[in-house]
Amino acid sequence: MSKKIIFMGTPSISGQILKSLYQNGCEIETVYTQPPIASHRGQKVNKSPVHIISEILNLPVRTPNSLDTEEEKKFLKNRNISMGIVVAYGQILKKDILDMSKYGWINIHYSLLPKYRGAAPIQRAIMDGETKTGVSIMKMDEKLDTGPICNQYSINILDNENTEELASRLTNLASEKIIENIDNIFEGKAIFKKQDDSKSTYANKIKKNEGKINWDESAELIVGKINGLYPNPGAWFMFNGERYKILKAEISGAEGETGTVLTQNLDIACGKKSIKILEIQRQGRKAQKSKEFLLGTQIKKGANIV
Repeated sequence: MSKKIIFMGTPSISGQILKSLYQNGCEIETVYTQPPIASHRGQKVNKSPVHIISEILNLPVRTPNSLDTEEEKKFLKNRNISMGIVVAYGQILKKDILDMSKYGWINIHYSLLPKYRGAAPIQRAIMDGETKTGVSIMKMDEKLDTGPICNQYSINILDNENTEELASRLTNLASEKIIENIDNIFEGKAIFKKQDDSKSTYANKIKKNEGKINWDESAELIVGKINGLYPNPGAWFMFNGERYKILKAEISGAEGETGTVLTQNLDIACGKKSIKILEIQRQGRKAQKSKEFLLGTQIKKGANIV
């Protein structure tokens, strides 16, 4: 029996799962990823992580701006594929494409659906102070992350864990579990269960302006923002007309007026409690640990930041 798979994904988390599929003997017919992006000065074209890994593995790659063209539909139809696997691809698949796969299109989503449907489930879970998340393996339908679920795998969110760290752990988990799920689907052993839409929540795409820190918020919310928005777009504040991105911080016990630097160790007062900055990046400069940063900064005890 043919077990041809079309893979669709773009970021590095998708690339790791693609590599796992390849190493476990899956027959990857074609890989789809987002088109290369020209750098700001136009001197270099940057391919997606999935594109780069596909070329290393010698897998055929397609990078259409849209799947909704006669050319792409004809190409997919002629592949006679058994299954599609989608991991953070970046385009919506319409019904006519979803119908082209004998065993359907399987999506790997980084939340415990129906919670955190949408584009930024890892970031939003951390920013909301969740203590648990996981991987959901589901069959795609025409709506956003609403299809029936085959399996879910739960993990705890670690204390002060950021998006990059949590994404890495979730990807390792997904890479391990997807193989047995694919086998079960091909063998007719998989059971898909409908989601409870009444319990759904949404993880909207992150906007750059969300990174600005509001010091009137609690220390817990601010640390959640710092961790959730790491590495991009980052959580930041302004001082003397320059932007400073906080890369890592922890809750501290110092108290004082909101937005004031309370100690020589970069403890900053929040609406409730305070945070201690552990790693910071001044606009246009490299990231620094707080001890190194403090040697040359004008941000001293008593300063007010916004």
